[in-house]
Amino acid sequence: MFGDSWPTRDLLSLRAGTTPERTAVVEAADGRTWTYSEYMHWVEQFVVGLESYAAEGDRIGILLSARPEFPALCFATTRRAMTAVPLNVELDAETLSAQAAHADLDVLVCGAETAALATDVASCPVVSVDASTSTSVETLAQRPHPRTFASRVTADQEALVVFTSGTTGEPRGVRLTVGNLVSSAMASAFRLGVSPDDRWLACLPMYHVGGLAPAIRSALYGTTLVVQQGFDAAETARVIDEQEITGVSLVPTMLSRLLDAGWSPPDRLRFVLLGGAPASPELVDRCEDADVPVHPTYGMTETASQVATATPRQAFEHPGTVGHPLLFTQISVQNDEGRECGTGETGELVVDGPTVSPGYLDADATAAAFDQDGLHTGDAGYRDEAGRLWVTGRIDDVIVTGGENVHPAAIADAIRDHPDVADVAVVGLPDPEWGERVAALVVASDLSVDGFREHCRNQLAGFERPKTVAFAESLPRTQSGTVDREAVADRLQTDGHDV
Repeated sequence: MFGDSWPTRDLLSLRAGTTPERTAVVEAADGRTWTYSEYMHWVEQFVVGLESYAAEGDRIGILLSARPEFPALCFATTRRAMTAVPLNVELDAETLSAQAAHADLDVLVCGAETAALATDVASCPVVSVDASTSTSVETLAQRPHPRTFASRVTADQEALVVFTSGTTGEPRGVRLTVGNLVSSAMASAFRLGVSPDDRWLACLPMYHVGGLAPAIRSALYGTTLVVQQGFDAAETARVIDEQEITGVSLVPTMLSRLLDAGWSPPDRLRFVLLGGAPASPELVDRCEDADVPVHPTYGMTETASQVATATPRQAFEHPGTVGHPLLFTQISVQNDEGRECGTGETGELVVDGPTVSPGYLDADATAAAFDQDGLHTGDAGYRDEAGRLWVTGRIDDVIVTGGENVHPAAIADAIRDHPDVADVAVVGLPDPEWGERVAALVVASDLSVDGFREHCRNQLAGFERPKTVAFAESLPRTQSGTVDREAVADRLQTDGHDV
């Protein structure tokens, strides 16, 4: 896409040389601000500190909560052709140790809040961006830089290794290049638009690509990134208002909590980029009623975030769609034989284009997921007559019961038609007679097993009707907001009722 001539420098140094006095970053908690010139200077100090421990080609783990130092470290590693490896601060030490070993970290960077965990995780040097009080954790030097740093980069340079959320199976380390990140930022701008006074609120965890992407995009656009350390409905609503936020990235559970708290979007807010999990039609309806400029999106770590994103008009007129693919992105819908599906026909989504990762850390996983057509996502979906994309679930979520294929998303939609049902997850459970049986975990205000059975009898064919149901106050979800299907199955096997 870029040819041999661009990008040749990291985005932050390009931006600092163009608009040095513009506000780059704001810390939401205390209102501290950095201009692009000041932020660039901070990044250069990190470069000096890291050079004491690592060299070009090394991988630098980052075990930090969302704070301005996080993207600064990522810009610093790119500057010196190192790779940043964000790690999930909510994971246990054993899981993190396995990921650190898999990524073959050369250094692990932590903060005061994560220093104890970092020492349990790492078999490499551990350094802190804060003043360290531990003999096993050194303080990352932030002294003035003695020279001007070369900042030449290439599009195929590995910039990040980001672990997937692991909703099905073990998390995979995804390699993302400078070209992937820049392509994603450009494509997002064409869909969401850019204004010189934009202020993007980052309140998602930065160890996920959806939380880190706004920092990269803001540097390319020359706009302002406002960093909030963790989501809280009341606090986030305050920050959106007081910091004059024009855009924010959320997952559906966050947006639901904002609306539950009575939040109304200010006129200045241009977009709410909603990803990480499917947006239910009920949530989209609430957004329309509250005048929320919601953009439901389909994306993944392997594509540096967005793949397809709907406009608010598309979302309100066609609840459930994720709109059209972004610029540069090609999506094909393929059947089991690898042929293109027709309009309305469900198949596997295959994504290609410059945002697509060159692969995983594991060569076998890469070979299994990538071919000449692009990335085989494992996600099921279809295109409608207008070319809009609809994502219906995972290919391996299809339930085969008595020789019939049942798509969980279709069953869930039928169950949600009941006025008392707020949410539902449908999975297959092992069955000695049918192979699998359809099972549903239902969030409902007032619904009995008999009432559920009667509703399904009126809505679904015999083989589609759930044979097991359980009720819950909420669905178990991963930190990114995706339904944790293994936890759903466990709950149904423990608490399920025969229907």
